[in-house]
Amino acid sequence: MLMTYETADLKNIKCDSSNLHYISLILTAILNKGDGDMYKKEELICFVQEAKKYAHQGKVANYIPALGKANPNDLSIAVYMPDGQIIDAGDVTVKVTLQSISKIIALALVIMDHGEKAVFQKVGMEPTGDPFHSIAKLEEIQPAKPLNPMINAGALAVTHMISGRTVDERLQRLISFVRKLAGNPIISYSQEVAQSEFETAFLNRSLCYFLRQHHIIDEDVEDLMDLYTKQCAIEMTCIDLARIGLVFAMDGHDPLTDEQIIPLDIARICKTFMVTCGMYNASGEFAIKIGIPAKSGVSGGILASVPRRCGIGIFGPALDDKGNSLTGTKLLEFLSKTYSLSIF
Repeated sequence: MLMTYETADLKNIKCDSSNLHYISLILTAILNKGDGDMYKKEELICFVQEAKKYAHQGKVANYIPALGKANPNDLSIAVYMPDGQIIDAGDVTVKVTLQSISKIIALALVIMDHGEKAVFQKVGMEPTGDPFHSIAKLEEIQPAKPLNPMINAGALAVTHMISGRTVDERLQRLISFVRKLAGNPIISYSQEVAQSEFETAFLNRSLCYFLRQHHIIDEDVEDLMDLYTKQCAIEMTCIDLARIGLVFAMDGHDPLTDEQIIPLDIARICKTFMVTCGMYNASGEFAIKIGIPAKSGVSGGILASVPRRCGIGIFGPALDDKGNSLTGTKLLEFLSKTYSLSIF
């Protein structure tokens, strides 16, 4: 009987692929006890150890020199529950820069500022099978606006709409919003990573000039690049990521402060983009295999939101060929299958 299994049984078996089925049986039984007891630290440690075995198949984002310094074998996870309980594994004190994860946060902010209609006049809602930095679809579509806010062209259009008179004022407004979502008043950005990205962002500059030519943006390209690279360099721990994921999971409501930080309809829009576009041009496969609203970044971070259940933050800098954390994706696959977390 499944219900005869207990968490203690995990201590008596070796944590490797040959025992994953047995581990799954134990964890399924534990799941039946209810969400409050569903995650245990030793269980997450076991999954992290197994997912790490795939690290050699990926590589760090060395096209951004500062990110190229990461250790591809690093992997950590934090799960944030609505009651404030945090379960983690790996070194969750390591800070990860948001990179493309920041796109979903910036999108929520600008829709709150300008409204859904104004934002989606500048950027579309459709997924794309092209890489996140591709310029091809911009040339093919008339009028020439980015297909969605999760590709780089769309994210640049969104960042352009952050309210403020100066780059610093707009950046501080975004960081203040991030701090509120994460419940962490000292979150900032990595100057080293921002500078590294600013100096090597030649393709993003090309996208900006194309967008300016077609009147999607109208500000100085270097100012926008300054803001965008600092936005991507906002850094935090997996626990902060998981707390933000929890807010999205709870439809924009922070259960720990009882504040509706993001209006429900806007949180719904963001989670929809996380499903359809959040994992770059691997979003369809991710939806089928894992089925959790998520947003990745080339630093190796993943923010995931299991609706009404929990937020998840992951850092694993070994990337696959799509730019997603290879070990982080594998870790989420273990969790989703074990706990039936797919929304589909």
